[in-house]
Amino acid sequence: MLDAESVDRRLAAALPAGALYAVGGRVRDEVRSALDGVPRPAKDLDYVVTGIELDDLVARLASVGRAELVGVSFAVVKCTLDGLTVDVALPRRERSTGVGHRDFAVEAGPDVSLEDDLARRDFRINMLARAVGSGALVDPYGGVADIEARRIDVLKPEAFLEDPLRLLRACQFAARFDFAITAATLEAMREAAPLVATVSPERVRDELIKLIELAPRPSAGFAIMRETGMLAYVLPELDEGAGVEQNVFHAFDVLGHGLATVDATPPGDLLLRISALLHDVGKPRTKDGPHFYRHEHVGADMVRELLLRLRFPGEIVERTERLVRQHMYQADPALSPAAIRRFINRVGIDNLELQFAVRAADIAGSGLPKRGPENEQFQERVWQTLAERPPLSVKDLAVSGADAIDALVAAGRLPRGSRGGPAVGILLRAVLEAVLDDPGLDREGQLAILHREAEAVAGQRADVSQET
Repeated sequence: MLDAESVDRRLAAALPAGALYAVGGRVRDEVRSALDGVPRPAKDLDYVVTGIELDDLVARLASVGRAELVGVSFAVVKCTLDGLTVDVALPRRERSTGVGHRDFAVEAGPDVSLEDDLARRDFRINMLARAVGSGALVDPYGGVADIEARRIDVLKPEAFLEDPLRLLRACQFAARFDFAITAATLEAMREAAPLVATVSPERVRDELIKLIELAPRPSAGFAIMRETGMLAYVLPELDEGAGVEQNVFHAFDVLGHGLATVDATPPGDLLLRISALLHDVGKPRTKDGPHFYRHEHVGADMVRELLLRLRFPGEIVERTERLVRQHMYQADPALSPAAIRRFINRVGIDNLELQFAVRAADIAGSGLPKRGPENEQFQERVWQTLAERPPLSVKDLAVSGADAIDALVAAGRLPRGSRGGPAVGILLRAVLEAVLDDPGLDREGQLAILHREAEAVAGQRADVSQET
């Protein structure tokens, strides 16, 4: 895969001298790296080309790679070089014609200046360009000064009205970079906050992922959402926890605890961090004095609905729901071996590390000192149990779905040649329950349970028929 410098050279060789500029987050991060000495690899490679027409740009790019015009009105070309695709565009001006990121009148081409192109971007820290070749930095709006001062500022207060997605971008940039948002920009965000409801779920999701996964302290971004009134539109379920007091085992209200819990997890693990953030989201709806009965089950249902609404991938939805539903497990090192095996079955082997990490973050996020070593002792019991390799799920049984079908046919519950039905799963689960109690149960014993349960199912069906 080509690196950024190689792409720069190949594009520059195909274009008029001095016409190619790197723009976007890459340039911002180059400035940040120069100031703090922390190297940051270039991720999204975006370019602007000045002084030529669109047809000429496409033809020149086609001479060095595959050039695909993806936005005629926006004059954007996708150029693919050795499998790496970058955006190359002509400068453009944009004028908002309504609410939404697509509601713009656009003018693009060689008559638009680079400075005009930079002015349409979201924040001053992103209104930067670097000339490919000379390396000269173009900074007409004080972007470098804002980076040096660690602040986020807009060129004009209408920026959020023109594109409400910028409301979310301000929050995630502030949290990721540990920058402060200027007072005037915060005021503009408050006024525009209701417009965040017009942003598509997919775009909201993408900004939330950047905030949750990448920020050292995601709470900083969510605190800004709360301060500006955005949180009630973006994550109303999380916002419900504000002011909901807890018992003596917590120093924070429900919202504060969720934010402290996600902050107690390391950056980079999206699934862990979403689960930590939302693990107690069901508490406000289950509060009964100092208690929150079954809040983990109510919360799991809320999490599923929330994540589906924001179009999260199915695996994230399923695993987060399970981690939230199981997060109140009893971490008692004295539990019986059968209880330990049932715990592993409920959580799932692939989720154990994450479930334990959610518990550790939950404790840290309480704001109070840790009370004892029971969680670690319980975890050690779990790992010891896994090392013994007992059967823990239906797929580990000595009997199969075919055996269950045979038992149901023998009991007259299914016709010969049947491929099965819901009763097959019921029988196999009954066998698993027995095996979790007695992992030494052999195939003959498991078959006996299948036939016993099949007879019971058939008997139940007969009873129902007589009643009707």
